Amino acid sequence: MFKLLFSLFITAAGSAALAQVPVTAAPDHKALLASPDAKLAANKRLVYDFWREVFEAGHLDRADKYLTEGYIQHNPNVPTGRAAFVDFFAKFAKRRDITAAVAAPLVSITAEGDIVVLSFVAERKDPKDPAKAYTTTWFDMFRIEGGKIAEHWDGDLRRP
Repeated sequence: MFKLLFSLFITAAGSAALAQVPVTAAPDHKALLASPDAKLAANKRLVYDFWREVFEAGHLDRADKYLTEGYIQHNPNVPTGRAAFVDFFAKFAKRRDITAAVAAPLVSITAEGDIVVLSFVAERKDPKDPAKAYTTTWFDMFRIEGGKIAEHWDGDLRRP
């Protein structure tokens, strides 16, 4: 019986990649921002607005509204500190109109304590067949301190 169950498991696991359910963006960002806990809702809104205004729209002059001066960056490609963040992104950020909603394909916003996680749809090339692609989830995680973003983590950029 064990051999039969194991064989079925291996067969199912091997075909799982072929039957992947694509990751899709959430249609209602207002619902993602909601929380019965006012502090968690405020933390979600802070990160969401930072993403829209500073990161996506390139309004780097607003960084001091959202980031602590000693902002800690865990992405090895971006330096630590608010001033360093601004200097780094000023090299290639294009200032745009601020949109009412995050433009990136947002899947979820999760908040617990002083941590907020934004999850996004990420499309990747299939390493077995570069003509094909699949979707997965990318994340950016932030720690809030004193009403501002104090720390940031994201996924490994080297992964396919």
